[in-house]
Amino acid sequence: MAGFRRGLMYVLTALCVVGPVHAYDLPAVNLGFTSFLDGGPPAGPGLYVSQYLQYYHSSQLTDQKGNGLLPGNANEDLDVWVSLTQVIYQSDQPVLFGGKWGMNLIVPLVSFDLDYGNNGPYPEDNGSGLGDLTVGPFLQWGPVMGANGPIFMHRIELQFLLPTGKYDSNKELNPGSNFFSFNPYWAATLFLTPHWTASTRIHYLYNFKNNDPNRAYAGANDTQAGQAVHANFATSYEVLPGFRLGINGYYLKQFTDLEVDGNSIPDTREQVLGIGPGLLWSITKDAHLFLNMYIEAYAENRPEGERYNLRFVYHF
Repeated sequence: MAGFRRGLMYVLTALCVVGPVHAYDLPAVNLGFTSFLDGGPPAGPGLYVSQYLQYYHSSQLTDQKGNGLLPGNANEDLDVWVSLTQVIYQSDQPVLFGGKWGMNLIVPLVSFDLDYGNNGPYPEDNGSGLGDLTVGPFLQWGPVMGANGPIFMHRIELQFLLPTGKYDSNKELNPGSNFFSFNPYWAATLFLTPHWTASTRIHYLYNFKNNDPNRAYAGANDTQAGQAVHANFATSYEVLPGFRLGINGYYLKQFTDLEVDGNSIPDTREQVLGIGPGLLWSITKDAHLFLNMYIEAYAENRPEGERYNLRFVYHF
């Protein structure tokens, strides 16, 4: 279980030298950080600590049509490392329709390294630093049981992103977004058989105004990133006791435009699909290790690359 949304990119705006493109403005969201058995905690109520390490690599920044954003000789090369430390408390006290309350906190550290094949006036990174904190109350419903074990379990979280991260309006890649976001989600797991499961986590993303816009919007008083939906999805099969193999993926779709001083800017909506293999090793009933890989496609107005995620969960 992980209540958060943390994917990788905060701001990556095309500079005016490559055309009047204003995009790459969504904050980091949970793209592939969570996967198998996401509908419930692995060991019931109590305190959980999760540690995530994600590596992302891209060699192409895309435009609104999914083509290369920069000139061919830019040879962009983007590496991103993300460390998330998450603390979750799951109570055993039902408060609404049988749902038991809980709280989630995530502390991110982000490191960007963006290089080019020449010295053109391209987007720049702001190095390493603290990202935006994620906090959220949630309700977790207990599993619906059948004759052979659990059938279904789910959770709702009201998640908030706080602009605590490192930010510089003169850089395009920042550990922090410099604006508040509301990112609630519903997560569920269906047991198709006692060994075969399917899971999803579906988020809605609403972003508030950034009152210190990136330099690509010179002269603007504020910008507001568009609204979006994004989802993680996964299916796994228990091939050995405590060991699952499966397929995991994510999809993001922005459905409203970026606004600059209240005016909509066309061709700024982001999109990406990622899919790949994954595994889950339940070392004990309280210790669980996830490994996920994703290859991206159909990216628009954002980087397109590969993502590798390692996650360790421990229940006290």
